[in-house]
Amino acid sequence: MLLRDAQGQPIAIRREDYSAPAYWIDTVDLTFDLDPAKTRVLNRMRLRRNPDVAPEPLRLDGDELNLARVLVDGQGASFRMDVDQLVIDNLPDAFELEIFTTCCPVKNTKLMGLFVSEDTFFTQCEAEGFRRITYFLDRPDVMASYTVTLRAAKAAYPVLLSNGNLVEQGDLPEGRHFAKWVDPFRKPSYLFALVAGKLVAREQRIKARNGKEHLLQVYVRAGDLDKTEHAMNSLINSVMWDEARFGLPLDLDRFMIVATSDFNMGAMENKGLNIFNTKYVLANQATATDADYSNIESVVGHEYFHNWSGDRVTCRDWFQLSLKEGLTVFRDQEFSQDLCADASARAVKRIEDVRVLRTAQFPEDAGPMAHPVRPDSYIEISNFYTVTIYEKGAEVVRMMQTLVGRKGFERGITLYFERHDGQAVTCDDFAQAIADANPDSDLARLLPQFKRWYSQAGTPRLAAHGVYDASARSYTLSFVQSCQPTPGQPSKDPFVIPVNIGLLGTDGRELPLQLEGESNGVAGTRTLVLTRAGEQVTFVNIDAEPVPSILRGFSAPVILDYEYTDAQLLTLLANDPDPFNRWEAGQRLALRAAVRAIATPPAGTHELPLNDAFVDAMRGVLRHSTLDAAFKELVLTLPSETYIAEQLEVVDPQRVHVVREAMRAQLATALLADWELVYEQNRDTGAYTPDPVSSGRRALAGIALTHLCLAARATGDAVWPGKTLQRFKDAGNMTDRFNALNALVSSGHALAAQALARFHEIFKDEALVIDKWFSLQAGAPDRGGDILPLVKQLMKHPDFSIKNPNRARSVIFSYCSANPGALHRPDAAGYVFWSDRVIELDAINPQVAARLARALDRWSKLAEPYRSAAREAIARVAARPDLSKDTHEVVTRALTA
Repeated sequence: MLLRDAQGQPIAIRREDYSAPAYWIDTVDLTFDLDPAKTRVLNRMRLRRNPDVAPEPLRLDGDELNLARVLVDGQGASFRMDVDQLVIDNLPDAFELEIFTTCCPVKNTKLMGLFVSEDTFFTQCEAEGFRRITYFLDRPDVMASYTVTLRAAKAAYPVLLSNGNLVEQGDLPEGRHFAKWVDPFRKPSYLFALVAGKLVAREQRIKARNGKEHLLQVYVRAGDLDKTEHAMNSLINSVMWDEARFGLPLDLDRFMIVATSDFNMGAMENKGLNIFNTKYVLANQATATDADYSNIESVVGHEYFHNWSGDRVTCRDWFQLSLKEGLTVFRDQEFSQDLCADASARAVKRIEDVRVLRTAQFPEDAGPMAHPVRPDSYIEISNFYTVTIYEKGAEVVRMMQTLVGRKGFERGITLYFERHDGQAVTCDDFAQAIADANPDSDLARLLPQFKRWYSQAGTPRLAAHGVYDASARSYTLSFVQSCQPTPGQPSKDPFVIPVNIGLLGTDGRELPLQLEGESNGVAGTRTLVLTRAGEQVTFVNIDAEPVPSILRGFSAPVILDYEYTDAQLLTLLANDPDPFNRWEAGQRLALRAAVRAIATPPAGTHELPLNDAFVDAMRGVLRHSTLDAAFKELVLTLPSETYIAEQLEVVDPQRVHVVREAMRAQLATALLADWELVYEQNRDTGAYTPDPVSSGRRALAGIALTHLCLAARATGDAVWPGKTLQRFKDAGNMTDRFNALNALVSSGHALAAQALARFHEIFKDEALVIDKWFSLQAGAPDRGGDILPLVKQLMKHPDFSIKNPNRARSVIFSYCSANPGALHRPDAAGYVFWSDRVIELDAINPQVAARLARALDRWSKLAEPYRSAAREAIARVAARPDLSKDTHEVVTRALTA
């Protein structure tokens, strides 16, 4: 229900209005009689008044519950309902409260609370799903001890799981059975979980460094057990890494992962019982790509690391969400990098992470849903599980590590958990712990200013300018930082920005860095800590004008404005020892070419946006004898249409699409011989393993194959498309097979139809693979408006179900959110389709609908006629009287842009 004030406006919840709960809950004893149509929930709680809060009635949250009984200390009690809240007056200081409710899990299409997926019970309680199970103080600062008894028909639900340790189980009359679970750790309600169904488990016993044994279990459906080895290995690696890197051991006798195909999110870190989307658990070489293997490793790590950063220490309120999510994304990024065998593989992972940040988070920071890493208000908290909270939050934590050093950060983590174990705390508490553990650091010195990263929205711009003084043999770099207004924040104060910097000579050699006033130069990278709106630094003993390598490793989440010449960028691309800036130089050159071509009216049907120097530089990368294959693939991947559009004041999405496609075609034909050689050199990676080196070679072979098919489309050549189809048929792993299929589909070749039909026939019983099949087609490059009719046909396919989030994302999101050249049609049909799907999904699953609604966040940047048509589509959705608060918040904020 959308709460409104007297004027009919939605009521926002504000961080400044936080107050501690009037009551604490010490223990929770839950008994479930599980039935898909009518599950009975008996909730017995021990409560006590919070002496620090003035006496007030007890208000318990509920949503779509059938209330049958309320007892206080075993006696009937009077109560009243205030919208969805159960209100009880005149309570003693300490008491036992018993509440009996029923719910209907099988009809729960929102997939929040208790729901049924393929005849199995699951829960999802973050952020506010527990109130759909029983009446409760459903807020993260109320932490209690839980005992859970599950009862169900044994034949239908032989496996009964909940948080903590299994203490008792047995049979009951009439073919039923029970299991009793006790969680030894206090937790908030959002970390509660239960699972009941027909499942099988891969099990592994491990011994921790302290000698204690633990049982690890990965539960799936019977036919999927062969796809769980990688998830189990990732879990083992996560346990070992967290103990080795941060001294944080597994604290439970057993740790469980359960996979479901119906899930709004990627995974959920419920204490000891993680529930995962199957997408992030199931993998074997026949059904999963290298990217799937990498994502599984990352997400399994992420959810396990929450066992400490999220479970043992949690958020005081939902405004502090990045306290757990930003920190844990940082931890899973560090985990994945630490598992890489060499520096090149680490660099590839870093580039991939930054690419996500700049493609998804930077536009969010510039759009109507812009919010600080620690938001100030929300209408629906589910809308703030965003790339700002997660990925930008991780960058804030990374800057802390930069300012205190790797070992200093580990000291800070240790102090944080020593201080706050078992507590619900704030982002301020975390930052203070890192600073206090490193009292002599720049972070401690600048902490109040550094925390502006938590309070100020928007992406800072860092303008840099270099001046070389030949007579003084000095080079002065000037920096000016700024940040555009965002909703509710018209002006911004300067941030603390750590800038990793190096200087190269015109010959590509790295120069020693000696600041004015220093006696000696320092080789390699230095970190400058910028704190003022404008400042400058001068390097001395520089014999010729250098090429600055600024923001190495992407040391801060800012937009760097530096007027590099093409020659300087080519020098960085060829020589910079920092892999990130080497890649970034190529991206800047490509972006410059794209923006120039977009602004220039086409002279003919065959545009050539790229100059010879850029093409030669890309040839040099492909031919380079020592560069890692994965790095080459990243350099040869052009900036996305979305990222290109963000660099423009006014966006003609069709022009952006045409220019980027022309750039792809030009690289395909101009580098034809090199693509052929690269493919032949990397096509055979031996027995399949998803290690970084093998994965990189497959990725490079894949992009080569795509370009060879693009070149064939231009020339009419039949050889390479034929070879690609044969590669598709003969592939010994999903990565090679899917790369071949993608090459045919992406190039728009006629053989794609045959390959797509064959792919579906082979994998028709593999849901996750069919998701790929749908997604590839819905996200294919648009040629003459052909994708929208295809998407509409895909939605009529027998395998499509809009109620399944994965399937909805594979078709609808792939088109609306990830295919701008196809969505933004001159006839506005793409916008009509988007609005229809948002409205349809909102009635089924508001969380999924609200995420789809974000696809038009940046409508105000569009050129006409797109701009007016997009606004009309948003207004149409906003006008719906029965819209969920999830979707309402997104579209109404979009209309204010």
